[in-house]
Amino acid sequence: MRVLIADEVDAECGSKLRAAGFEVDEKFDVSYDSLKRIIGLYDVLIVRSRTKVTREIIELGKNLKVIGRVGVGLDTIDVKAAEEAGIKVLNTPQMSTVAVSELVMGMMLSLARRIHIANDSMKRGLWEKKKLHGIELNGKTLGVVGFGRIGRAVAERSKAFGMNILVYDVIVDEGALARLSAERVGRVEDLLSRSDVVTVHVPLLPETYHMFGDSAFSSMKQGAFFINASRGEVVDTAALLRALKSGRIAGAALDVFEHEPPETPDEKELVSLPNVLVTPHIGAQTREAQSLGAALIAENIINAFKTL
Repeated sequence: MRVLIADEVDAECGSKLRAAGFEVDEKFDVSYDSLKRIIGLYDVLIVRSRTKVTREIIELGKNLKVIGRVGVGLDTIDVKAAEEAGIKVLNTPQMSTVAVSELVMGMMLSLARRIHIANDSMKRGLWEKKKLHGIELNGKTLGVVGFGRIGRAVAERSKAFGMNILVYDVIVDEGALARLSAERVGRVEDLLSRSDVVTVHVPLLPETYHMFGDSAFSSMKQGAFFINASRGEVVDTAALLRALKSGRIAGAALDVFEHEPPETPDEKELVSLPNVLVTPHIGAQTREAQSLGAALIAENIINAFKTL
């Protein structure tokens, strides 16, 4: 079986597959047009977020049996087209739980204590101690929108900082709620109005697209912080920009954007605001997460072929 790894993944992925008898080609910078020309040669395609696996790619992949995504989201893969073609789509949702939750905690601490602003100020030769009043997380309320693996991990870590936890999700792990003494709310607006910090951990679906727009931001507590390390498209960039510029919310931390890298005037202005902390979609970019993801996708593929 021939495998094409189209995006850069840890070497353990290729090593495990080769040891199991697969023929592996690594073309980490393959363009979309090149992928169209060669995809018909392969039984397995492995991608991360860079490569878009469209219906066109799937239809050209006459021999494709498995598409593997090293990561959580499947929004870059036309899952419906794959299902219609009888192709298995595999991912590694557990790989980034710790990495993303730790990034969110770093963002939360930086927003609360204005660390990113202080760092920039010091690098410009200033000493603005009197201007850099922050807040303590202890005793504050964290609103977690999306209580899956990562949402729960963020809540667990936030509890250690003495925060009160509110949760909004369609399906909630009642055991986790009890362990964290967390409160589930029935309406996202109720969570937003009561939270000092809101962190988003939802997949990109038709019902979550622009979930955070003018209405959501107007529901947030005055002076609260907003963190998004899920998918950029769940936030209406223009609405977030308005909420920040008006002072409705005190600051935001973003690891994801509607366009990556940011390209629209609103996105570029958002990135430039001093009360916005931004990172280039590095949620899963730890050595540990990348190694785990590579190993998991290889194991998943090997196991999948045992049943094909």
